[in-house]
Amino acid sequence: MKITVELDENCIEEEVVIKCKELNDSVNQIQRAITEIASQESKITLYRDKTEYYIPIKDILFFESDGDIICAHTKEKTFISKHKLYELEQILPWYFTRISKSAILNVKKVYAITKNITASSAVEFYGTTKMVYVSRGFYKSLMSKMEDLRN
Repeated sequence: MKITVELDENCIEEEVVIKCKELNDSVNQIQRAITEIASQESKITLYRDKTEYYIPIKDILFFESDGDIICAHTKEKTFISKHKLYELEQILPWYFTRISKSAILNVKKVYAITKNITASSAVEFYGTTKMVYVSRGFYKSLMSKMEDLRN
């Protein structure tokens, strides 16, 4: 593997390009590591009452829709997002995944999953009593993300 760093004083934003012959596990791991480092600093603008907050993305447990309103949940608080769920899927880091038509989850914050064969499975988080449900159709993809996290 060859690593090259190019300095450009006209550069406005850092850019990382990975050149590879094929997409394999090593390339995927490098991409995830870079994305994770970049997202640790990333913040999302959320709202509560008339106040605008800048919350680190890594602190979000999950997003869920409640009618036309998209709620972002942290351990202690709930905020409103102006983004739609499909827009959030595009901008959130790899460790967020869709778990139902109405929710996106941060897999790094999952504490436990109580599987229910006939209905939605309950997901619990570290340090809070908040819960969200993963629908049967999204359960396998969630478990795949959880496995990726362990590797």
